Amino acid sequence: MTLGALLFDVDGTLADTEPEGHLPAYNRAFREHGLDWTWTKKLYRKLLLISGGRERIDHYLDRYDPEVGTHDERIRDDRAGWIAEIHRSKSRYFRDRLEEGQVPLRAGVARLIREAGEAGMRIAIVTNATRATLEPFLAFALGDALLPYIELTVCSDEVSNKKPAPDLYRAACERLGCAPHECLAIEDSNAGATAAHAAGVPAVVTINEDTRDQTFETASAVLDSLGEPGEPSGVLKSPGFDFDYVDLDVLKRISARTMEQPPRAG
Repeated sequence: MTLGALLFDVDGTLADTEPEGHLPAYNRAFREHGLDWTWTKKLYRKLLLISGGRERIDHYLDRYDPEVGTHDERIRDDRAGWIAEIHRSKSRYFRDRLEEGQVPLRAGVARLIREAGEAGMRIAIVTNATRATLEPFLAFALGDALLPYIELTVCSDEVSNKKPAPDLYRAACERLGCAPHECLAIEDSNAGATAAHAAGVPAVVTINEDTRDQTFETASAVLDSLGEPGEPSGVLKSPGFDFDYVDLDVLKRISARTMEQPPRAG
């Protein structure tokens, strides 16, 4: 058996979309809707433990009881609709930031996608983002140079449950026609690694500022980035061998090791 496909998460994995894109977009959306709310990086890190943008706003209302100004009646009558309107505004501002080039890809991402794609490796994107949120990322962050290598995208509005549930990874494996243990997930969060593990897919985690304090018991390796030639990856949990940066050969070696004892799907 050989590595059959790479399954990439998006937010925090392909790019630091949360601090560079989503967080400022949320705060602009709040101002647009007349809300005196400002999510700081510290607060947003806590809110990221809630999967999904609309769910995050809903949780913020419940947990932090913020001032809502003149919106009380609307929230009572149509809370979900009101939240959806704010989230649509956020998505528009997020798209603007992508189009302006303010959300660059993380180290090693473009190199690895290109290398894997040119080698004929199947590549999918598996994300908690909705299709509407993902499409501008594909267009402006990946662009014409990398997008042709992406065979499949699976978004949260296509399954019943978001990560950390396994639904997205199960759907990706089914649509690709690959056994889960023949795939490898690239993630940045414990929720993502947990989702992959529950689907029987081994995961490599590249942490970021929002996830570095999380635990990753199920991950096959935990790194601070994919790295680049001359800019080695920092290894927090080793896959059992040494390397400078993550390339396709490294991922194949990680996959071969995990195939000896594939993760059991939950």
